[in-house]
Amino acid sequence: MKRWIVVGMLIVQATQAAAQSSVRLYGILDAGIDYTSAAAPSGGPLVRLTSGGANTSRWGLRGREDLGGGLSAVFQLEGNLLLDAGAADGPLFKRQANVGLEGAFGRVVLGRSFTTVHDLVTVFDPLALAQFYSWAVSASAVHPNKYGYTTSFDNMVKYLGSYGPLQVGLNYGFGEQPGSARDGARGAMSLCWCDAQWSLMGSWEQVNGNVVAASGRRDVSTVAHAGAMFQQGAYKWTVVARSYKLASGTPLTADIEAVTSWAGLNYTVSGTTLTAAAYHVTVRHVAAGADPSMLVLGWRRALSPQTDLYSMVAYSKARNGQAAGVLRDLPGYANSQRGLVAGMQYRF
Repeated sequence: MKRWIVVGMLIVQATQAAAQSSVRLYGILDAGIDYTSAAAPSGGPLVRLTSGGANTSRWGLRGREDLGGGLSAVFQLEGNLLLDAGAADGPLFKRQANVGLEGAFGRVVLGRSFTTVHDLVTVFDPLALAQFYSWAVSASAVHPNKYGYTTSFDNMVKYLGSYGPLQVGLNYGFGEQPGSARDGARGAMSLCWCDAQWSLMGSWEQVNGNVVAASGRRDVSTVAHAGAMFQQGAYKWTVVARSYKLASGTPLTADIEAVTSWAGLNYTVSGTTLTAAAYHVTVRHVAAGADPSMLVLGWRRALSPQTDLYSMVAYSKARNGQAAGVLRDLPGYANSQRGLVAGMQYRF
């Protein structure tokens, strides 16, 4: 109850402050009905009403104050919503909670935020990281490791800058562990040469665990992306590859390596967007790995600048008789799985 009193106070204060600076209440309300085959050990399907098919439902406050001389103070608070249950999804501002400065030098924020890697991958995913059925964030939830990147850092300093068509992103998350600046520390960087037709991108991320007393080593995961995008008229082509490696801090635990790749086509005309995308994961040094693949077809129709209807179908399949899943948060229990979602989205 106290949480929502605080939310109400923030909204009132934001409205009052609007006369002195730019403060905006915004969000996405996305709900649909989805079907997933082989969603239980018995092999049975799952049918449900879900919150967030094309995009995660969310709400937030975004503000800016002109400090003069081309410098502005900025802030952002953003949290997830569950429309099917009318509840918050996790901490109040799970998605973003930061404050910073913006000027000719770019933008610097302090707090919790999406990483610059996440910002970039969103643009280079034909499904724009849709909960249904993108594997660009991380792959199928069938296996313990999904070979993905870290979407957000706590305790972060983040920089974004543009130099003509070159976009640069840097961020560092403090581990805040007594006695060691490296334990729990996270760092990332991204580069994009983005113009109206051709865009090329690259990114790198490293996340440290804490030192394991028995070995004196720590888990360290590194993730790198490389991709290209071509846009001409109504067409947009995208191809990206991600390298994932987890170096174990425990000698008896094997390192993990995998490559996730995807390609897609978006065709937009008269307010309708058709999407075709393919994702594949190759796990290294595993004799009989699942190496799952997924195909996705999507349709989206803009009824207005704020309201869309959408539908998507997906099919995933794994090798060597192992299980496959179309969703990154729901496992499958068969060698292949099918998914279908149809919904509506409203943006404010």
